[in-house]
Amino acid sequence: MNEASASSSTSRSKLVSRLIAGIGVLASFAALTWADATGFGGASPMAWLLPVVLVVAAGGGREAVRLAAAAGIPLAPWLVPVGAAAIAAAPALARLPAGPADRFAILGPAAVACMGVIAAAFASGVARYTVGGREVVRAAGSIAAAVAIGLPFAFMVSLRLLPSESTAAGPFAGLVPLISLIAVVKAGDIAAYAIGSLVGRHRMAPLLSPGKTWEGAAASIAASVAMAWLVIEQGGGDLTARPLGGWLIYGLLVGMAGMMGDLAESLVKRDLAAKDSGSILGGMGGFLDLADSLLLAGPVAWLLWALG
Repeated sequence: MNEASASSSTSRSKLVSRLIAGIGVLASFAALTWADATGFGGASPMAWLLPVVLVVAAGGGREAVRLAAAAGIPLAPWLVPVGAAAIAAAPALARLPAGPADRFAILGPAAVACMGVIAAAFASGVARYTVGGREVVRAAGSIAAAVAIGLPFAFMVSLRLLPSESTAAGPFAGLVPLISLIAVVKAGDIAAYAIGSLVGRHRMAPLLSPGKTWEGAAASIAASVAMAWLVIEQGGGDLTARPLGGWLIYGLLVGMAGMMGDLAESLVKRDLAAKDSGSILGGMGGFLDLADSLLLAGPVAWLLWALG
């Protein structure tokens, strides 16, 4: 087998692996979304989806610790995953907002959790201090990793808890903001990968991420805008709320934020000399590879819905 054939076979194998992993993730998420929307088993909103948030946030935190360790950067192995999960889940502890003026208050528990992580990181440093132990680096890195992973997930949890009503969407009305975020971002991801692979010629960030092209970026934005229209206007029906600026602005801003999130993780992996954040999801890589484009898009989506 020549080199070209081997490369083609490897690409096909990776694509099949990503497809299988993607179908598994999608099927699992769809089942949990249905259970959460219908209140299966008498569960309250977010109860069925919260375990997913906890697993991905904590798993992403563990991957961050491992990536940093490979580059000689010490992080607190327990604080980063536990802190990320705690920050992510914190909004679920707040009561459902009574009105638009209270929508920002739902993030209060997440702010408290962030302060808890900061305090724990420095308390650990004080307890562990030795001359030359780099405890400040350890504390700062641990705080940055836990907050950078956990806080965006807190915004996603808050999206689910925003009040939203629609006779057309039925029990799924409360999930429209969260579904709109995931659908818009992932539609952009898929379009960028497909079009970039097929017709991409002009590299967008050749040193940082050679596979990303301007053609793929254009396709990503177009797909994100189209998906925003589909979910918000068609799937949402007569929702009592709309994101600020409507589906067009929402698709543009959330889609661009998703691309920046993907590039941000590429920056982390490139700087730490890692190809993927992990391998637990097979061809899709690790938890951070799955969630990277959502991390910067989540706060943007939440702000647009909260102000809409």
